[in-house]
Amino acid sequence: MFILGIDTSCDDTGVGVVELSAGRVQVRANRVWSQTVHAQYGGVMPELASREHVERIDAIVGEALSEAGLGITDLGAVAATSGPGLVGALLVGLMYGKGLAQALDVPFYAAHHLEGHIYAAASDAELRAPYLALVVSGGHTHLFDVPREGEYVLIGATRDDAAGEAFDKVARLAGLGYPGGPAISAAAARGNPDAVPFKEPLKGQSGFDFSFSGLKTAALLAHRAGAAPDDLAASFQRAAVQTLVKTTVRAAGATGRGTVVVSGGVAANRALREAFAATGLRVVFPGPGLNTDNGAMIALAAAAAVQAGRAPSALSEGAVAYAPLAGGVGRGL
Repeated sequence: MFILGIDTSCDDTGVGVVELSAGRVQVRANRVWSQTVHAQYGGVMPELASREHVERIDAIVGEALSEAGLGITDLGAVAATSGPGLVGALLVGLMYGKGLAQALDVPFYAAHHLEGHIYAAASDAELRAPYLALVVSGGHTHLFDVPREGEYVLIGATRDDAAGEAFDKVARLAGLGYPGGPAISAAAARGNPDAVPFKEPLKGQSGFDFSFSGLKTAALLAHRAGAAPDDLAASFQRAAVQTLVKTTVRAAGATGRGTVVVSGGVAANRALREAFAATGLRVVFPGPGLNTDNGAMIALAAAAAVQAGRAPSALSEGAVAYAPLAGGVGRGL
């Protein structure tokens, strides 16, 4: 069974194809068009993002099918992100996916963006619940306990900025460019992480939340005081990585989980990966090309739904800007 997945939740037009065969899932294609129009604004402009999706999605679908060596009629199911995300952007992929599924007379699956990120890393056949899942990107910083496949308990989240958003803002104020993640990482390799002292966010908390607004403010003050951009990047990156890793390690100890899935755009950060590698936990990251928003992760989430015997989504499914993955479950233990 071949499943095509579409993600247009923000500023990347992602289309992927996975093959589900004998209980195993393999990524056959993963094509992403990363929009560059937003660089001049230092952040994503929602209306421009929607227009770019409309202009590019048909071509990206064609590229993904070509990469997979398939024709459109070879598809057995179609999936698309329904939320969370920018509503206008979401609607492009969601309506395209529903229309394609209806035209092909195949099942349609509306996928949750964060679940897609988790399955981008958890597609390894040897990975089984229970585990912790840290989704850390430009729009999300969430820590879930996953006691069983498809069940998510939110135990921690950012109280303000998402980690990737903070990277973008610090990179912008330091004049390092956009997107901020790769820019900060490159500059940090040249800088001194001891140059700018950052205080640990939420030090002494009993829960597992995150906060990046204080780091962002401290970075602004250091910049105004004349901190060199490379030193500022190195110091900020270390502080951000330390709070992500330290909080996740505490959560692993409290829940008794020995495995942690780390996914989302910030999961590509080398310093973060090295810090997690030193924890002694089994840490699973997405494969190449699956860290940032992409369509393959949505197809992987749909494949998991098929394997679990979940019914396809109704074609009346709408786009939702705010869609909690663990609805009604409070943070903490």
